[in-house]
Amino acid sequence: MQWRRFNGEVIHLPVKEEVRQAIVRETAKGFRLKVCIGTDSQVKGLDTEFATVIVFLREGHGGFMFIHNEKTKDRYSIKERMLVEVAKSIEIAYELCDLFTEYDVDMEVHADINTNPQFKSNLALREAMGYILGMGFAFKAKPEAFASSSCANKIVN
Repeated sequence: MQWRRFNGEVIHLPVKEEVRQAIVRETAKGFRLKVCIGTDSQVKGLDTEFATVIVFLREGHGGFMFIHNEKTKDRYSIKERMLVEVAKSIEIAYELCDLFTEYDVDMEVHADINTNPQFKSNLALREAMGYILGMGFAFKAKPEAFASSSCANKIVN
């Protein structure tokens, strides 16, 4: 799984080791960190592109993120696509959660799902929320889910 920084620089270490180094570096500088993980997708012709982001927030001092892109020819209903996004975020959150516990870093999983029933993505809200909370992770949906609806969205659009 290839990760990169926002500036395009490729991350050569396994993502877990890169995250560990980021946590150690930023906390050594005195920053209190919070990590938000989210995925967004965009259908482009026959392809569906997914972007998963790990967003590091430095309390009161901005943030930075790591990005992973992936394309597939698989076809999804809107509900399926929303749940695939959530699954991709949970996969990364699960891989990294012991680091966040070890270094006492708060972590949230963000879902690009609207809480307003007038939007199509709302069809997946209950399942997504149950999936994320059932894994023991904090959950945010739109409009608070900026990792997926802003950061990952910027990558796929």
